[in-house]
Amino acid sequence: MQALVSIIMGSTSDLPVMEAAAKFLNDMQVPFEINALSAHRTPEKVEEFAKAAHNRGIRVIIAAAGMAAHLPGVIAAMTSVPVIGVPVKATLEGLDSLLAIVQMPPGIPVATVGINASMNAAILAVEILAGSDPSLYQKLLKFKEDLKKKIVKANEELAQVKYDYKVG
Repeated sequence: MQALVSIIMGSTSDLPVMEAAAKFLNDMQVPFEINALSAHRTPEKVEEFAKAAHNRGIRVIIAAAGMAAHLPGVIAAMTSVPVIGVPVKATLEGLDSLLAIVQMPPGIPVATVGINASMNAAILAVEILAGSDPSLYQKLLKFKEDLKKKIVKANEELAQVKYDYKVG
């Protein structure tokens, strides 16, 4: 089995945030890898990873970073594999990370999801891969249909909640 998605984080302290991405990819049966690389502490390893990603079969990179949050942009600067940035809430409620990732210069795009929203990053990665994989596309359709069913069920349960002044 060869990884199609690479989950990269600046340090293992980001793992609790990135577990949702790993779980979703696992549930969708998408082969992935997880590594810690730092744009500031191991820049040569980041460069080696980014430049080799496509040839190793990586088709989407999910990169998490907090604070200065340079990792997604640095990776994107050295590869043409799509990079999805996950801003991690470390300081300033994560706004510093969000702005650092989303404000990339022309020619170096990083798709960016919400603060700590690694599951959305994994969903986006699967959507990218599903464009050329009909089986994965069907799994994604089922996942989205199940989301709808959860809301319908939630509304049915809310209808049963009683309050003296609740109408309906």
